[in-house]
Amino acid sequence: MNLTLKIWRQAGPQAKGEMVTYPVSDISEDMSFLEMLDVLNEQLNARGEEPIAFDSDCREGICGMCGLMISGKAHGPEVTTTCQLHMRSFSDGDEITIEPWRADAFPVIKDLVVDRSSFDRIIQAGGFISANTGSAPEAHSVPVPKPKADRAFMAAACIGCGACVAACPNASGMLFMGAKITHLGELPQGQPERDARVVSMVSQHDHEGFGGCTNVGACSSACPKEIPLDVINQLNKDLRGALMRGE
Repeated sequence: MNLTLKIWRQAGPQAKGEMVTYPVSDISEDMSFLEMLDVLNEQLNARGEEPIAFDSDCREGICGMCGLMISGKAHGPEVTTTCQLHMRSFSDGDEITIEPWRADAFPVIKDLVVDRSSFDRIIQAGGFISANTGSAPEAHSVPVPKPKADRAFMAAACIGCGACVAACPNASGMLFMGAKITHLGELPQGQPERDARVVSMVSQHDHEGFGGCTNVGACSSACPKEIPLDVINQLNKDLRGALMRGE
């Protein structure tokens, strides 16, 4: 298929950016979206032009490194990661706009690459859990009810890609943070620091410049791991409880 790509180009964090148009041809519908960008970069290299910078790592939908706004949608038209989006989702002759995540907390480094270390600092603010390390414990030494184990596993599926922030009109990171809070909050190992964890993480979230949640729901709709909105309810419940207990 033949496509017209309009891609955000920005030489550095302080540089002025602009949309640049690139035609690409003979793109196979079996290519992933990132493989299509690889083909374009090979053509740019052959012409002596600067290739387009974009993030990727595992390319298996696991690591959360890839993340692009594709024609106004986080990760594109399918509910999946950018690396698992295939060109069969597009049609011959389509015009596709490609931009980085747009959020004050995710400043652009170059082209389509953004700095998501704000997520790392939120995790760091959550601190540690009081659990012995070493060899794996016997499976039944700490009983966990199956509904709680299933809910913790669901929340742990969050890969921290940032699509929730990019999709949210307020650029809120509450779905990401709610998933992390719910993951540990449902397990016995997460109880000792539960109150301190949620207060510290919310404080860091606000310090990083993320917006507040107004229950639009765009975050959950864009999430490639389909994390539900109720993890935000759990976050708010834990935060209220921690503040009432004087944390």
